[in-house]
This record gives sequence, C-alpha cells and structure tokens, in this order.
Amino acid sequence: MAKKIALGLVGVLVVLALVLCINTWRQGSRQLTVEAIPVLPVDEAGAAQRLGEAVRLRTITSRDDANMSADQFKQLHTLLQNRFPKAHAVLKREVVADYSLLYTWQGTNPDAKPMLVMAHQDVVPIAPGTEKDWATEPFSGAVKDGFIWGRGAWDDKGNLMAQMEALEMLVTNGFQPERTIYFAFGADEEVGGLRGASKIAALLKERKVRLEMVIDEGLLITQGIMPGIQTPVAVVGVAEKGYLSVVLKMGAKPGHSSMPPPKGTSAIAMMSAALKRLDDEQLPGGIRGVAGEMFATIAPEMSGFSRVALSNLWLFGPVVQKQLEASASTNAVLRTTTALTIVNAGNKENVLPGNAEATVNFRLLPGDTKEQIIERTRALVADATKTDKFELFALPGAVDASKVAPTDSAQYALINRTIREVFPGTLVTPGLMVGGTDSIHFGDISDHIFKFSPVRASPEDLGRFHGTNERIAVSNYAELIRFYHRFLTQGAKAPRN
Repeated sequence: MAKKIALGLVGVLVVLALVLCINTWRQGSRQLTVEAIPVLPVDEAGAAQRLGEAVRLRTITSRDDANMSADQFKQLHTLLQNRFPKAHAVLKREVVADYSLLYTWQGTNPDAKPMLVMAHQDVVPIAPGTEKDWATEPFSGAVKDGFIWGRGAWDDKGNLMAQMEALEMLVTNGFQPERTIYFAFGADEEVGGLRGASKIAALLKERKVRLEMVIDEGLLITQGIMPGIQTPVAVVGVAEKGYLSVVLKMGAKPGHSSMPPPKGTSAIAMMSAALKRLDDEQLPGGIRGVAGEMFATIAPEMSGFSRVALSNLWLFGPVVQKQLEASASTNAVLRTTTALTIVNAGNKENVLPGNAEATVNFRLLPGDTKEQIIERTRALVADATKTDKFELFALPGAVDASKVAPTDSAQYALINRTIREVFPGTLVTPGLMVGGTDSIHFGDISDHIFKFSPVRASPEDLGRFHGTNERIAVSNYAELIRFYHRFLTQGAKAPRN
C-alpha cells in the first residue's frame, strides 16, 4: 500500500512538473521585433550645455503662491525662445495661467487627430540642510564627469529640453507633421497641476480637441531593478494611481496629566488606535490588472524559477505576491496604499490635549474610488475607537485613478516600437505609475495616455529622484533627444487607408 501511495505521489509530481514546464514554454516572448535604424547624430556637448542653462533657473513651485519663482519661469521662457528659434518660428505659442506653455505645431492633414507631448517646467526644492551633500551646487547645471547635474536635470527639464532639441532638429530639416502636435509644459506639476496642465486640458476641451494620444513623463528604463532579469526594461505607464489625503480629527476632554482619563479614551490614545488600525488593515492587493499584464509580459524574458513562478501564478501566486509585497516599490503596484504622513497633538508635557489631528495619504489603484476609501476609513476608525464622535474629511486635490490605456492599440505600439528602435535590446512592458503626473488632467479628451521617460535608471539612481545629486548622463540625454525625434517623426504621420 505504501509503495502504491509513493508511486502515486511521484506520478502526481511528474504530471505537475510537466504542466509547469508546458505552461512556462507556452508563455512566449511578447517583445516587438524591429529593424535597426541609424543612430541619429546629436550635438551632445551643445545639448548638455543648454540643459544646464535650464537647470540653473530655480523654477520651484508653490501650492499656495502662484507667483513664486515668477522671474525664473519667465527667464526659462526666454531661454526656450532664444535657444530654439527655428521651432518658435513655426509653432504657435500660448501662455496659460501666466507661466504654463502650450505650443501648437499645425499639421497638414486636418482630418488626422492631433497628439500631445508633455513635460513640466517646475522642480521640487532642495531639502534644507542637504545642500552640502551634493557633488555640485544643487542648481549648478554643471556638465561634469559625463553627467548634467542639478535639480530638474532628470525631473523634468531633461524631457522638456530634449523635446525642444528634437523639434529644432526636425524644423531645421524641413520636416512638417501630417497631424497637429501639441506640446504642453505645465508650471506647477509638482503641486498637482491645477493651475497649469488642468487649465491647458480645459482649454483644449473647450476647443473641442480630441487627442489621438498623450505622452508625458513617467516610468523609466530600469536595469538591475527587476529580480531575475538583467536586461534593461522600459516600463511604459498605461495608468496612474489616484490621490487622496484625508484629515482625521479626534476630540476629548483636556486635563492635567496627573489625572489621565480611563485607558484608551484620551485624544492621543484614540488617534493612536485609529491610525494603528488603518496601518494594520491595508487594502487587499493582488497580481491583477496592470500589474498582472506587466508580469505576464516580463515573465518570458526571465530565467530560472522566476520565469516558472510568474508563468504559473495559479500555483505560485500567493508566494510571488508575498515577495512583491515585501518591497515598497512593487507592493505599490498591487494595491491602494495607505500612508500615515502627519500627526499633531499636544503642546505641553503635563497637559492632556483636547484634540489630535492626523493626515493619511492614499494612492488609489484603478477601480478603487475616493468615496469607497473615505467610507472604509470612517468605518475602521469608528470600530477602532468605539466612537463616531470624530471628524473625517478629504483635502483638496483628490483625484481617482486614471483610465487604463489599452496596450493592444496602435498608440501603445508606437511607443513600444520607438523604444525598441532607439534602445536596441531593451525590453518593453506596460506598468502602473504610482506617482502623479500632469497627464491625469487629460482623461476627458484622450483614451490613450502614456507615462514614460526614456531615462536610464539603476537601483542607485532611484534615490536621486527628488533627492540629492539629481543628474542625467550626457549620453542618456542624447538618447532622449533621439527618442523624441523618432517618436515625433513616426507619430506625426496620419493613418493610411
């Protein structure tokens, strides 16, 4: 009997191994095959110097003060006009809400739907006290050791200036688009884009413009970041998570600390219980939606057990998900995240405060809504504190997740093909943008919105984003120019019947 059981188990294992092998083998590569194209000559030294000039302008934006850095934005506008005169000679230029720019490159075919290329002018400030940690002065724009250094070199003046460099080259060579191409350069992306991109989107909507596609800053060309794969991977954002911050206010009777109230009933104790519950009970996650498509695209390019596991999620799904949840970056693509960001209570060590206040930030997965999250939060807080005597409200600027752009479209194929042509051997996969971009404001006038920056990034580089020693390699910056040149050349063509 024992022998039969053993043989039966061996048979089951053999069948299981065979099923795993077949499933893995059946998941063939999804990468486009493209023909090699000549490398576009680029004036790397001149382009690097021009980007450095833009970086030196401290276009720091403020949520509350629309005119902060006004002189710097105006100097940037003048710089663009002076450095790219031929482009400005053919483009229609509009200033929106004082500091944002909308350019129109009129196409020759009025029946072809227009497209939009985006970047933003503003940058985040330098964290106080970290200036000494920079290899160069933070706004130096220095070209040193093969890099352009300074705040904005990567986010997002690199994209903006590369687009203008590509434009200037195309106009110089007499190129004229068949479809109209818009360029939108917002001035307040880092604080939500409500004054810039939002107003540009409203302006285009008022003019009854319907966009064929939109490309904005976003995910990157990563290397050494995805486990089990060393080849560069270009991740194209096909959706963007929503944004919601809620404020929770908890009240209690103030008093002397020598006579505290019953356990768990002070304002701080109730707030602590509420925040612990919210942190403990994160929203459910899963390898589905955009995340599911991303891993399905990447799985055939992996080796070893990583490929087997991702090709057989029906069996290994729980194990893979647990591993992904252990990393902040991959956990963020699986669920609506909950982050405790601000807590305030009390002002003296021997006084029980009458109020405690906290802010909780959520980044919403496509499919989850602001209303659902607020109601869920309210229920969890009430259950944790055993009271409904608290205040809960959303801060301004909340937005649901964007629509998901289809990857079985000509628009996605254009970006995919351009990446494969300009960055030979690079893998391409759709992904989810976990941060915010200006392009989220354009959902009403386009179904094909993509978030991608052709910037190469290693694990070491990720900390430079909004951090210390922001920089971009001169060679990579030349690749940005080549990418936009090719993208504009191919995207400008009207569809053929």
